[in-house]
Amino acid sequence: MAPPPPSSASVTQPVIAAAGSAPPDNQTQPLAVVTEKLPWRHTFISLKVPNFRIFAMGHFIAVIAIWMQRIAQDWLVLQLSGSVTAVGFTVALQFMPSLVLGPWGGMIADRFAKRKILILCQSVAAILSAALAVLALTGVIMVWHVYVIAFVLGLVTVLDQPARQVFVNELVGPKYLRNAISVNSTTFQLGGLIGPAIAGVLLTAVGAGWAFAANALACCSTVTMLLLLRKDQLYVSAPTPKSKGMLREGLRYALSKPTIYWPWLMAGFIAVFAMSLPVLLAAFADHVYQVGAGGYGLLNALVALGALSGAVASTRRRQLRLRSVVFCAGMYGLMLCLAAVAPSMVWFGAVMVLSGFWCLMFLTGSNQLVQVSSNMAIRGRVMSLYIMVLIGGQALGGPMLGWIAEHVNPHAALLVSGGVPALAALSVGAILARKGGLQLRMDLKGRRPLRIVSRHARA
Repeated sequence: MAPPPPSSASVTQPVIAAAGSAPPDNQTQPLAVVTEKLPWRHTFISLKVPNFRIFAMGHFIAVIAIWMQRIAQDWLVLQLSGSVTAVGFTVALQFMPSLVLGPWGGMIADRFAKRKILILCQSVAAILSAALAVLALTGVIMVWHVYVIAFVLGLVTVLDQPARQVFVNELVGPKYLRNAISVNSTTFQLGGLIGPAIAGVLLTAVGAGWAFAANALACCSTVTMLLLLRKDQLYVSAPTPKSKGMLREGLRYALSKPTIYWPWLMAGFIAVFAMSLPVLLAAFADHVYQVGAGGYGLLNALVALGALSGAVASTRRRQLRLRSVVFCAGMYGLMLCLAAVAPSMVWFGAVMVLSGFWCLMFLTGSNQLVQVSSNMAIRGRVMSLYIMVLIGGQALGGPMLGWIAEHVNPHAALLVSGGVPALAALSVGAILARKGGLQLRMDLKGRRPLRIVSRHARA
């Protein structure tokens, strides 16, 4: 591999010290990243990079269309089959390839040009979305058509997601990597706020077909944006040569660093139990509140509104702590539990906003922690393992939660969805506190009545 850009040493070296060679009592200490207070004008500072501006513009358009397709797809399956379990099965088909083939996608991302991989994937996605649009607009679409196209889109995701995650570093370099990840999350959630609202209108007015057509056009726009990038301004490193045991090497590397495997573990609990929220929202919209497609789009938009706030808040983080990532996962689970016992749709919607906030605080924090803890030569494989858990876990959780919502009730399904991650976060937090010698200290005279302190530091 070619030497990394000159500024990368300032990022990777403190991370290695914090995550690898530090004694157990320092494993939950903050990484040496941004320590000064960030001015508000620098909240989205990574957008000053011309290539990233172009990429973010195309990404924003694509995300709106992706959300439109996701909402339209789930609602279409629900209407065609009348089964929430069928909606969960669609989710499983779309995410199962990442669970099974995810590590190979990361290996390909390490070995080949990320930009070319993304152009290929977006071109195939455009063809698949166009096929779905034609089937829906001609009125011949059946549930099995959606199943097949969802599965093939899942195969595309196996290659697209690891390459997309690592490509952000090639766009901005290590200096703005954390901010760029947060900007991407903000873009995704802003699209998630607009996309479901548009999808709800389209589903009510003209049907699902036009949402699929919009996604096909958006994929074409993404390919155009990728072709417009200035290749001479990319932070491109030489591809990793093929060698025996590349996948095992990535797994060993990930398991050797607490700042990778603990977020990985929490991402697993969140993915299996709490990332299939659209499946449960479909059940609440159709069976609990009887608000139809428009209400389903509204509930998803409320989640996205909270997530957008969380994504913006994540750009203001001064320090990146492992324990704060676990805390955010626990708060997300707690919010879902509160939503399960909400007395009305108004309260349910309010808690959905808070759920979206804490979900994004966890997702951006864990993504940043895993990326900055990984050497560039192996980052594709490490991120593919992370994505395998995060996306592939939904393949298991979607059908399970859909079955509970249909055969027990949606409230019980949402309680399971939040309760398991909350208990997992509590357990992991206790383990980290014990390893780090942390304890909760009360100081009624100070500005912070409750503080987490280290027994070793006090000694």
